[in-house]
Amino acid sequence: MKKKLPLGISDYKKIIEDNFYYLDKTLIIKEILDASEEIVLITRPRRFGKTLNLSTLRYFFEKTDVSNQRLFSDKAIWQTGKEYAGKQGQYPVIFLTFKDVKRCKRQ
Repeated sequence: MKKKLPLGISDYKKIIEDNFYYLDKTLIIKEILDASEEIVLITRPRRFGKTLNLSTLRYFFEKTDVSNQRLFSDKAIWQTGKEYAGKQGQYPVIFLTFKDVKRCKRQ
């Protein structure tokens, strides 16, 4: 099956399941787990993948009825060891995005 470019798609699960090209950035999970900070602020310029990175974090950490392990089994984070893989699907996650919010003009 031919891969497609994920133009405008920022949902990690959709990109993986629908066979879009994906540049593996899952090691951001390791960086966050290894950091000793209580709060992590992720800043990037517009159109630089913030929502996709947060979506990746969501699908990795989120506790769900059906495991999301299949989304990560061939990614770099899975190759780093059991200590990181063991964190997959272990936490409740609140995911908010304002990606599709349009600016309203004041009257």
